[in-house]
Amino acid sequence: MTGRLQGKTALITGAATGMGRATAERFADEGASLILFGLGGADLDAAGKAAGAKVVHGDITSKTDVSRAIEACGESLDILVSAAGIILTDYPETVTDEGWEKTFAVNVTGTMNVCRAALPLLRRRRGAIVNIASVAAFNSGPGMTSYASSKAALVAYTRSIAVAHGADGIRANVIAPGWVRTPMSDMEMDDIARANSTTREEEFESLRQRIGLRRIADASEIAACCLFLASEDASFVTGTVLVADGGGRAPVANRAV
Repeated sequence: MTGRLQGKTALITGAATGMGRATAERFADEGASLILFGLGGADLDAAGKAAGAKVVHGDITSKTDVSRAIEACGESLDILVSAAGIILTDYPETVTDEGWEKTFAVNVTGTMNVCRAALPLLRRRRGAIVNIASVAAFNSGPGMTSYASSKAALVAYTRSIAVAHGADGIRANVIAPGWVRTPMSDMEMDDIARANSTTREEEFESLRQRIGLRRIADASEIAACCLFLASEDASFVTGTVLVADGGGRAPVANRAV
């Protein structure tokens, strides 16, 4: 690796599995000192051990837990990556108050809790925020009412940081992944397979045919996007959304869905 984050300190939420863990591994390879924060239990401990990181177990919806994570960063912070999130299957007419509120509590309010607490430290280092949303923020699929709405809100929230704190030298950007092979996407595909009386792999194969690159992303590919936005290579990039969906939104048939 190139040591692009040598001497940098990064806080990553949702680093126990999937895109968050892949980002932790990539950042460690690039020389960053890491603090991993979340509810991952043994998986988070394993991720921390692999990356040589500090681990803080806690809930991003708890201000007390968030404060502990910020304290673990020490006097300054260069990078915040918010990868923690949840998805529930729901529909506009039947979405429950509980499901809507839980989704927003994690995907929007929880991320806001961490960003708000981290801003004073990021200001000292003219740091960078990378929040992970989803292409669902722009193209919602069936059963994504609360999830898609929360990710659209996350895009708007991140842009508000870019505007409010650009003068502090803080950059804030969003990554909007398409389908990425993670434990969360496997669970989501299992739900689709049950509804269609198929298998997970059959559904993934059908999905591949609707993506420009004809494949699902690996979590490491999203980690590479995080690295770009967190590094000095993106020194004039803020308030933007980097869509990484393999061309999934490009076909006319998909745009009409």
